[in-house]
Amino acid sequence: MKLTVVGGGSTYTPELIDGFARLRDTLPIEELVLVDPAAERLELVGGLARRIFARQGHPGRIVTTDDLDAGVDGADAVLLQLRVGGQAAREQDETWPLECGCVGQETTGAGGLAKALRTVPVVLDIAERVRRTNPDAWIIDFTNPVGIVTRALLQAGHKAVGLCNVAIGFQRKFAALLGLTPTDIHLDHVGLNHLTWETGVRLGGPEGEDVLPRLLAEHGDAIAADLHLPGPLLDRLGVVPSYYLRYYYAHDEVVRELRTKPSRAAEVAEMERQLLKMYGDPSLDEKPELLGKRGGAFYSEAAVDLAAGLLGGGGSPYQVVNTLNRGTLPFLPDDAVIEVQAAVGPKGTTPLPVPPVDPLFAGLTANVTAYEDLALEAALRGGRDRVFRALLAHPLVGQHAYADALTDQLIAHNREHLAWA
Repeated sequence: MKLTVVGGGSTYTPELIDGFARLRDTLPIEELVLVDPAAERLELVGGLARRIFARQGHPGRIVTTDDLDAGVDGADAVLLQLRVGGQAAREQDETWPLECGCVGQETTGAGGLAKALRTVPVVLDIAERVRRTNPDAWIIDFTNPVGIVTRALLQAGHKAVGLCNVAIGFQRKFAALLGLTPTDIHLDHVGLNHLTWETGVRLGGPEGEDVLPRLLAEHGDAIAADLHLPGPLLDRLGVVPSYYLRYYYAHDEVVRELRTKPSRAAEVAEMERQLLKMYGDPSLDEKPELLGKRGGAFYSEAAVDLAAGLLGGGGSPYQVVNTLNRGTLPFLPDDAVIEVQAAVGPKGTTPLPVPPVDPLFAGLTANVTAYEDLALEAALRGGRDRVFRALLAHPLVGQHAYADALTDQLIAHNREHLAWA
């Protein structure tokens, strides 16, 4: 089995390598190719990756290259983890929206739109090259904003599935709180990427006992604290929202916080400098503890599970993925990309049935889906008016004066990445 990681020079990659090494029986990789144009980073990451494999006794071969076509040739699956513009672009995404009193965040709101506009054309170009070189390869997208990017891939006819680590993080957290193993926990996970709610926590599988009420009664305050939301709010909702919902449920509070502290991008950039220095140490042969603070917890386990399921080698029968709606949520178009539990196999993903969704959650989901429609149109066709329409539709913007000002800011800060600007 050959697997290719595009963006393999990311500081995330050792997390992925560690999972591949530990879970080699689930996903028996013979050749792993790390593709990245940043030669110096790739050399550091590739060296650590080989040492991790060697330490854990993994027999697979790790190849590094800046040649995308050669890297994906013959691959069974291609995993995308890109950041167009790097941490410098992320820093901008997190700062200029604050000037208009809007959340500055890299995957949602105005910053998330900027990232989508930079990213979609690049990902589609990569996917076309994968299709020309190796049309049977599965594309697993971990590149944010995952929902919009995955929809772009599927709309263009690619064999693609989107992946996020939010659900697996909740699964691990809830299992620990309940004194269970993660495989005992099945989540009723519903929504869009970075806009999801855990509406049930079931024991053993989709038909198992729902212990969410007990979980909230016994551990609601601890869960709410992790989400930086008040405990009584979770009691009133009766569900566990993803931590990205804080940008909606406590928008003004978040803006005040973001204005008084360094950006997350600045923190991550500093971590990356430290991590790359560590990766260059020839004695390091495991992922460093600092990597856990970088983000992407349990990303490797989710990636292994999904790749194994798609390639027919095992994996969990049901997994949370980003895939086409196809009537699963009747209040959304069939071609919307939703994030739900799905059956995963070599033919792809099939969403499991979802009980009727509370209008409180369905309304916001429909609103953000409409924004994603407009965001993808702007990413594919360009133009100031399309950017304005997407921003005006986003519930974190929603006012014409803000949308106008943010449109000008977005274009000014991203001109080098926008072919039409």
